[in-house]
Amino acid sequence: MTTDREKENNMGRKIYLNGKFVDAKDATVSVFDHGLLYGDGVFEGIRSYNGLVFRLKEHIDRLFKSADCIRLKIPLTKAEMIKAVVDTMNVNKLSDAYIRLVVTRGPGDLGLDPRKCKNSCVVFIIADMIVLYPKEYYKNGLDIITAKTRRNLPAAINPKVKSLNYLNNILAKIEAIDAGVQEAIMLTHDGFVAECTGDNIFIVKNKVLMTPPCEVGALEGITRDAVLGIAKRNNMRCKEKNMTLLDLYDADECFLTGTAAEIVPVVRIDDKKIGTGAPGAITNYLLAEFRRLTETDGVKI
Repeated sequence: MTTDREKENNMGRKIYLNGKFVDAKDATVSVFDHGLLYGDGVFEGIRSYNGLVFRLKEHIDRLFKSADCIRLKIPLTKAEMIKAVVDTMNVNKLSDAYIRLVVTRGPGDLGLDPRKCKNSCVVFIIADMIVLYPKEYYKNGLDIITAKTRRNLPAAINPKVKSLNYLNNILAKIEAIDAGVQEAIMLTHDGFVAECTGDNIFIVKNKVLMTPPCEVGALEGITRDAVLGIAKRNNMRCKEKNMTLLDLYDADECFLTGTAAEIVPVVRIDDKKIGTGAPGAITNYLLAEFRRLTETDGVKI
């Protein structure tokens, strides 16, 4: 939970907004901004650990890839964007933080036409204290559900685009909230497992690590990629394969990956116990190795 002192500190944060640092209370965008009106923009969620921004270059590469997919011209180079993130951390005197980097189409009119956004797009960066899952979730694991809301078709909205239009995920998140759990699995239109509302999903079966391929509607997660890398370096068998809910129910272990979550075990899905009903050895090993990786893999502040 965020304390009153932390709330006061948050209001004292400096926000990067189009090349300048402004007080949080003054960090505003136009009501005609297409990011607000239509979700027309892209973003990244990034973590910093002890003065090292984890895989910042990879996050910036994904941001620019997302922008290219929606034909959004970012007014900074990748090197300038990396510097802007580091500067935001330094201005706020933070070493451990969650960073939200957002690029919108900018202000236009009430029509859909992106050509009406004649000014440069809007870039803002927020760096703030990270609110982690409680320790008991890592010790005891999560209960999650399967959402009735299906994942958007990749042919409609490419999951490789980390866009500001997150309504699909939010609707599934509401289902999780209504069920009293933290997360919900989202299935594809034809019933395969895609991802959760804000995390990628993995299972372990007979010591084989498996996760859905991104092509079915999963984001190319930075933490997801890190976990696959750790597993391969440790000679673990890995597969990207289409999975059904039966595969999940029958798994020996299950866990979620994401920038905020890192690696969090899942012990129950739709009231069905996964494996022994406790976080598994492989999950715990990967979490320990991931946290070691965050000590060396990134850009120094």
